[in-house]
Amino acid sequence: MRVPFFIALRYFFSKSKQSIINLINLISIGVVLVATASLFIVLSAFSGLKDFGLSFSNSFDPDLRVEAVQGKILRVDSVQIAALSELAFVESATPLLEEKVFLNFRNKNHVAYLKGVENNYQSVVPIDSLIVSGDWFVNDFDEVIIGGGIARALSLGVYDYTDFLTLTSPKRKGGVGIGQNPFVNQTALVAGIYFANEEIDKKFLFAKIDFARRLLQRGQDEYTYVDIKTTGIKDLPSAEKEIQAILGQEVTVLDRAQLNAALYKMLNTENVAVYLIFSLVIIIALFNVVGALIMMFLDKKPQLRILYAMGLLPKEIQHVFFYLGGLISWVGGGLGIVIGSLLVLLQQLFPFLYVPGTNLAYPVQFDLNNFFIVFSTIFVLGTFAAFWATRKMDKQVALD
Repeated sequence: MRVPFFIALRYFFSKSKQSIINLINLISIGVVLVATASLFIVLSAFSGLKDFGLSFSNSFDPDLRVEAVQGKILRVDSVQIAALSELAFVESATPLLEEKVFLNFRNKNHVAYLKGVENNYQSVVPIDSLIVSGDWFVNDFDEVIIGGGIARALSLGVYDYTDFLTLTSPKRKGGVGIGQNPFVNQTALVAGIYFANEEIDKKFLFAKIDFARRLLQRGQDEYTYVDIKTTGIKDLPSAEKEIQAILGQEVTVLDRAQLNAALYKMLNTENVAVYLIFSLVIIIALFNVVGALIMMFLDKKPQLRILYAMGLLPKEIQHVFFYLGGLISWVGGGLGIVIGSLLVLLQQLFPFLYVPGTNLAYPVQFDLNNFFIVFSTIFVLGTFAAFWATRKMDKQVALD
């Protein structure tokens, strides 16, 4: 196999007497180069957009969330929370209450989920980094932090002392008699507005845990979730068993991907679709390689008779063009990956493309996984194209 490969190398680097053959070869390499570079750049751009989009939900969601298997209330005391914080993989843990409430402000209404949080909530979820107006609970009176979508729906601003936001929840205790109000109402001042994404901004607002307990009529040890910030976790089932042992009840432990299952599924589906579309572009580009091999075969026929007369078998002559086709694909693909990598790194380190109408650099990410995906794709498809183009050349050599 060494002789056919060295002959293929010679054909690859030598110039044909027919200038059109040289042009076809250069075009084949160039087309494969552009297609490969495009695939790598698009996958890197998609990875950047994916990380950019997830960065907002990552600032809003915990690393792990513990919730009850049955019902929606966890009974957890301060001793158990302290024990959770002592686990090797746990950096911080905080319980919270979450329930749907009705909001009213100056005859405008909205329905959202109220999150009642402890003082250490920011150590688990860096929600304060998303606040664009106001502050995160700096006063002793009743305050709420709302999303930008809620603020728009209710025309709310921060620290508006002329009118307060009214929060309403159905009564849970004591029953409701004739003529009695079946709801619990609490008023609060809007202390801050956060922006995460369009869906989250109109769905959630935050309050201190004591305020949430009064409104939702929950006891001291009644919570909806326990959110956990980890130091890094590899074995989720093992972590779940340790958490269950401390809490003394069956719980479900969800990581960030499970909390945003629909979002991750959508992003992964889009990633696969983008990959398949640009892989099709590479397949189309490889038709140029097939054409170049056929033209090279016709151009080298006089030399092939000499090689055949010298004892080179038809199968070995076929291997010569198989390696030649592989070299065109692999070299073009390799150069495409190198050029694509340089452009991605340049955009990542010294941005030159910006999102239209903003000063935000277009997000890209150099990911080794994308590197290996593109390399494997061009290697496999290039090898197949070379094989398909040369599959009958040994018979043509034998007939000649």
